[in-house]
Parts: sequence; C-alpha cells; structure tokens
Amino acid sequence: MKVTVAKTAGFCFGVRRALQLTEECAARTPTCTLGELIHNRQVVEQLAGQGVAAIERPEDAPAGMTVVIRSHGVPPQVTAALQRRGNPIVDATCPFVKRLHQIAAEVPPNGTLLLAGRRDHPEVQGILGYCRGRAFPFTSAQELAEILEKEDFSGETPAILAAQTTFSPAEWEKIIFLAKKVCTNLKVFDTICRATIERQQEAQALSQTVDAMIVVGGRHSANTTALAALCGRSCPTVQVETAGELPRLREALRGARFIGITAGASTPACIIKEVQNSMSVLENNTEEMNFGELLEQYSKSIHNGEKVTAVVTGIKPTEISVDAGTKHACYVPLDQLTSDPNAKPEDIVKIGDELELMVVRVNDVEGTAMLSKTRLDAVAGFEKVMNAGETGEVLTGVVTEVIKGGVLVLTNGVKVFIPASQTGVPRDGDLNTLLRKEVSFKILETNRQRRRAVGSISVVAREARKELAQKFWDEVEVGKVYTGKVKSLTNFGAFVDLGGVDGRIGLTDLTWLRVKSPAEVVSIGDTVEVTVKDIDRENNRVSLIYKKTEDNPWEKIKTMYQVGDVVPVKIMSVTTFGAFAQIIPGIDGLIHISQIARERVEKVADKLSVGQVVDAKITELDYDRHRASLSIKALLADEAPEEEPVEEEAPAEE
Repeated sequence: MKVTVAKTAGFCFGVRRALQLTEECAARTPTCTLGELIHNRQVVEQLAGQGVAAIERPEDAPAGMTVVIRSHGVPPQVTAALQRRGNPIVDATCPFVKRLHQIAAEVPPNGTLLLAGRRDHPEVQGILGYCRGRAFPFTSAQELAEILEKEDFSGETPAILAAQTTFSPAEWEKIIFLAKKVCTNLKVFDTICRATIERQQEAQALSQTVDAMIVVGGRHSANTTALAALCGRSCPTVQVETAGELPRLREALRGARFIGITAGASTPACIIKEVQNSMSVLENNTEEMNFGELLEQYSKSIHNGEKVTAVVTGIKPTEISVDAGTKHACYVPLDQLTSDPNAKPEDIVKIGDELELMVVRVNDVEGTAMLSKTRLDAVAGFEKVMNAGETGEVLTGVVTEVIKGGVLVLTNGVKVFIPASQTGVPRDGDLNTLLRKEVSFKILETNRQRRRAVGSISVVAREARKELAQKFWDEVEVGKVYTGKVKSLTNFGAFVDLGGVDGRIGLTDLTWLRVKSPAEVVSIGDTVEVTVKDIDRENNRVSLIYKKTEDNPWEKIKTMYQVGDVVPVKIMSVTTFGAFAQIIPGIDGLIHISQIARERVEKVADKLSVGQVVDAKITELDYDRHRASLSIKALLADEAPEEEPVEEEAPAEE
C-alpha cells in the first residue's frame, strides 16, 4: 500500500495564530474562548484540560477573565458587550476574515452585500454584523439566482459580492459569472483564503491519482466537509476525526493500493500522522488488537527537557525534520541545530543521520515538538563553564548581544554575562564595538541553581599584558626599534602601547618641526615605529623617539645652502631683539635687530611682521648647536650708495 499525504494538510495560518495567542494568554492569566476556538473536538478538549474553557455568550464570561475571540471573528456588538463587562479581550480573528469585516463595513446604507457562505457559520455571522445595508447570504449559484430574481439589482444601487474565506473556488467562479450578468453596479472582492484554494486544488489533484481518499478533520468543520465532497467526485472518500475510526472503515478501503490523505485547516499534525502510520493495519488486514498496539506505539509521549535520539527525515533552508518515534511532528530550527548564523542545514546533516537532541517545546494541541541540538550541547558546555570557574581556565567565545550593563558571550553553547566594567571598553565607550568578535575571558562567578555565569575579558587582558611586559623588560635596550599604537596624547607628548608597556614620546622627539601640540603629528590609534631613547628600569619607564634621523633638517640644509647664500625667508616671530625667520621647515634663523637695516631700528615690528617674506644673507650655520643667523643689512651694505643730486646755484638778482 502506498500512502501519500497532501503537503497542505493541517493547520492554516489563521488557526495556528489563534492557538498560539490562546496558549500565550493562558500562560499569563485565566482565559476562556468565546465559542470553540476551532472546529476540532480534540483541540477543544486539549485546551479545556489546560483550563481554557469555551463559553457561548459574553455574559457567560467570569468577571475579569480574559476572553479570546476565535479566528472566525464576531459581530461588533459582541465585542462591545465584552468591553462593557470589563473583560480583557484577545482578538484572534484571522487577518483574512478581518478584511471581510472591513469590506462589509464599507457597504453604504443603501447598498447590498451578497455573501457566499453558510448563514449559520460563525464567520458569516460575524461578517453580517458589520454590514449597514441589506445583506443576502447564500451557499450556491442556484441560491444566488433565486435572490437575483426576487430583488432588483439593475439600478445604481451599489452591490458588493464577497465569499466566506473557506468557500468552494469552483462554485465561486459560477457565482461571479451569474452576478455580473444581472448586477449593473457590482464590485467583486476575491476573499477566499489562498490556503483554502491551494488545499482544495491539491486535494482534487491527489484524488484523481489514488484509489481512495481519507479526509481528516472535525465533523463541524466547513472546509473539511468541502474537501470530502470535492474528493468524493473522483474516488471513494471517507472522513474521519481520528485514527481510531479507521478500523470500522476497513471494508470501505479494502483493495485500495494507493491512498491519499488530506486534512482540514483545523486538524492538528499529530492526528494526521496517526492516520498515516495506522494505514499499515489495513494493508496487513491485522486484528483489532494489533491495530491498538500499533496506535500505542505511535502515541509515545515526549516531555520538555527529555533527551531523545532522532533520525533526520527532511531538510529545509530554515529547519530540519526528524523522527523521534513519537506521534508528534518533530523539527529542529536552524538556530537550534547550530550557533553559526551563516551555516546551512544541508552542510551539517544529511537525511538518515542519527542525532542526539533535547526536547525544547511540545505542543500537543498542534501535534508538533521542537527539538534542539544546541541545547543539548549547552548542557555539556554548562559543565565546562562551571569547571572553568574553579580551575581558572581561559575560555573563548563570541560576543552575541549587548544588553543593559554589559555583553553576552556565547561559549560551548552557553551564554556568559560580561559586565561592562570587565569588558575592557572605557566607561564612556561603545560596547557595540565588541559585537560578533571573538574574545578570551575567565569565569569570575557561577550559580548552578540559576544556571548563571559571570566572566571577565579584562582579567585575561591584564594577565596577557603582564606577560608581555615581563618579556619587554627582559629584551629592551636603548636604540631598539619597536612598533606600537598611539594610546593617548598630552600637552607635552604622546604615549605609545608597545605591548604590555607604555612608552612616552616627548614633544621634541615627535618631529623636527616646531609644533604646539602632538596632535599635529600623530592621532590616537595610529601605528608608529619608534626607537628607544632612554630606559628607567627602577620606575618602569621608557622614553621613545619618533622623529627619524633622515628627516633632520640640519642634515638636509648641508646640501642646500651655505654661509653667504642669499635666500628668501619667512618671518615666523618678532621679538624685542630681532625676528626669527624660517630658512627651510625645521630651521629658523635669527635676524638680530642690528641686522635689519643700515640705520638704527628702535622697534622690530616697525620693519618686519609675521608672515612677511624677505631676502636675507646666511651669516652663520652652527650644525652642532643647531643655530643659524641671518642679515638683511648685509644685503643693503653690498648695494652701491645712490648719488645725491647737486643743487644748481640760483643766479643773483640784478
């Protein structure tokens, strides 16, 4: 016997969302549902076992209890009644049904709503409650024809045509064709849920290729009943709520070698799987007792925190499917398979692989179970972290989150908290600079009961720096060249991290040029090559030189100028005794007040100003003392004196 299960079988988005909202609410506060949450008896009983009862009317809700509005939705007056009673409301109405509420609410008072759907269905009743104009629900094209014959839709009165979300797509096409022929002012809205369409299309296609179909779902589920009717047109079809009904249907399916299975939108995955696994009973024509044994085998329970062995049965981009020998549909999300965000599941496992996993969350209502490899790895990792707290072992990990007061580091599947003061980042620094970086740290504090560990990056950094410092002092000598990073700047120089030791570069050792601040030469974070100038081992201090010999301007000027040369110079400063002028960058020569002009100069500023460029003769270059002298007067002395004009004697008056 070959059994094929439709891919679209089981919970739809709206049902899954309603269940999730209900379970989350019930975990926080006493909760009830207004009507049965979904049309599935097993799910409703499961919720009741969790303390979530179903009430029929708003006035049945106990005072203060939270009321969940089911995925079918309710008329606005029902919501208003709950609000008047003061009951908190969780609206689990399916978003696709919400859209129908909006469409109905937009029907004007003089307009008409033509709604394809069962009048007694709660979804239809909720939609009709939003309509301000006339409303005509109907279940087929034939019923619509009768309405169109009785009512007048030929004028300008607007008419809206919509359908219940689970309505038959085939019947809907007939309805649209008929309505457009009669209504002259018609708007058609395609409101059938896409999941319903895909489910019915797949069920129809499957039913045409098999010997028999099994449709799984609640007796009162409209979409399940529609599926059974659709499949019944192509092959023998049976509808069941659970696998327990299969033995009595053995005769109906006898002789079928190819069987298809589909399910309504409110059918849990665990029931679908039970039906699928139980089909082998029909193949072997076993006794009722054997069927019960087989059903018991596939009804094995698993619990949160349990360790299981599972076999990989499917691989998807975001998760893998595994068989743990239970009735639940088990899966492992990618982030529970590996901690590497860039990893692909197909690179980690292949179908048939056997994995040791931990059960993280069991959802008996939905029939699923989430398993985790990373959680199981974390158990072993937790012991490693706890032991590291006792042994002082250095651990490595990746910073995954920045939280209030520090960062979280993932190591061996365990998250360790590193307080901000232990990260090595300055008090006003940005902790985000550590994100996704690998760090080394030690465990400072552990708490097994709370499964909590506190670590320190700074401790490891300090110990590493201490070792580097010892190595530095063992090897350092004057004249040795090191590469380091500028750590800080002061008014009198810069400090460079040489790896375990900070060395100081004085302002005059930074550059041959005249500068007022070290920031004119280097910046914090710059990588620099420095030479050891002096060592003070007693106080653990080392002085450095950054300026290079080949950049010494006194060496450069030897090849450029000599005493007696006339050069253009720039006045850099003015004093009472003269002015300093730049010959080349790094060398300023003094123009003494007596060398400015031939005549006596009372005030230098009367003759020269800062920034002025003048010609001057080099009168002295003292390479040892790094001094230069200039003269403007010498140039004036070399110039020939001008002849004074001779005044002619005026003729005497007669």
